[in-house]
Amino acid sequence: MNTTDTKNISIKSSDKPTIYHILFIIGMCHLLNDSLQAVIPAMFPILEKSLSLTFTQLGFIAFTLNMVASVMQPVIGLYTDKRPIPFALPIGLSSSMVGMLGLALAPNFPTILLSVFFIGIGSATFHPEGSRVAYLAAGTRRGFAQSIFQVGGNAGKALAPAITAVILVPLGQIGAIWFTLVAALAVFFLMYIAKWYKQKLAEIKKHRNATEVNQKSKAPKKEITIALIILIFIVFARSWYENAISNYYAFYTMETYGVTISKAQIYIFAFLFSGAVGTFLGGPLADRFGKKIVILLSLIIPAPFTLLLPFVNSVLAFILLILIGVCLMSSFSVSVVYAQELIPGKVGTMSGLTVGLAFGMGAIGSVVFGSLIDYAGLFPTMVLISFLPLLGIFSFFLPSDEKVRAWYA
Repeated sequence: MNTTDTKNISIKSSDKPTIYHILFIIGMCHLLNDSLQAVIPAMFPILEKSLSLTFTQLGFIAFTLNMVASVMQPVIGLYTDKRPIPFALPIGLSSSMVGMLGLALAPNFPTILLSVFFIGIGSATFHPEGSRVAYLAAGTRRGFAQSIFQVGGNAGKALAPAITAVILVPLGQIGAIWFTLVAALAVFFLMYIAKWYKQKLAEIKKHRNATEVNQKSKAPKKEITIALIILIFIVFARSWYENAISNYYAFYTMETYGVTISKAQIYIFAFLFSGAVGTFLGGPLADRFGKKIVILLSLIIPAPFTLLLPFVNSVLAFILLILIGVCLMSSFSVSVVYAQELIPGKVGTMSGLTVGLAFGMGAIGSVVFGSLIDYAGLFPTMVLISFLPLLGIFSFFLPSDEKVRAWYA
């Protein structure tokens, strides 16, 4: 399929009805995919004890997972914008299945890194093509569709504390082997999605001579580039904060509040589950009130709560984590849709840049904050990361939704 066919994907998706069963299946597959990734940070307390790993080494494990997914997602997205590959979806999850098996049996740090690499490859393959499936099934409800897709992923991440408490604490590292079954289930569902996806592409190819939009007519390249840089910077700030809480806040609660590993996971679950709720709410809100507004408020509103978090007691910390999660992650799916509309016809590339870059920025943050914890301690590091949402002020400079639409009218 050539570039012209890809443009037709952008045009025709808005003329079709929303295909809800496809959205829910791809969202469920996203849940299964990201629950596999959630096993890795969930294993951090286990691996720290069983293999005597340092926080820096834990940071490099997170770096390997996130960086592989980050680097490969935009590359795969760029390629599949020109030549979509429906069966890349089940193939990618098969790679993750191999990685989970290796993770369960890994005897040392290098083997863990190799296993995590395979899981990262699976994630990098799934996300841009999965986002394209959501786009094709969206009809006119792009924000809603992307929310359904992304909430599956965030719900999968939210399972990490339950994974730790129910499986990994009693079974240890070998407990990760059960998640090869999760990967196999995802492969099964993605075979169905791949067949639908292939049929959809055939329909688009059949009608590729339909009316096309002149995407360069009014779109100023300089303003688009600046807007994309600002959006990526905002994704960077959100991702660093999210990863710092997801990977290290459990250690902070154990040190500050004196809780066990299992009880510490309750705090992470509260943050991640509320983030999944926020992700679901963000898309419909953006469809109604505008994407720029949701992106701006998602970081500005929780900023006072993040600044308070390191200084409150355990009960208030739990409440604040819920509020932060809902607000902060409400712009997750919205950022993807905003980027896709900023540069039409590049659905996979924009998904790879926004979602994939979030992983990449989180990877760098994991190493930086892990090393900082080793050097300065948990409390100073948590205080430092609490300022990150304030960087959301830069979203004031994003062009409005109306302005972006006018560029391509």
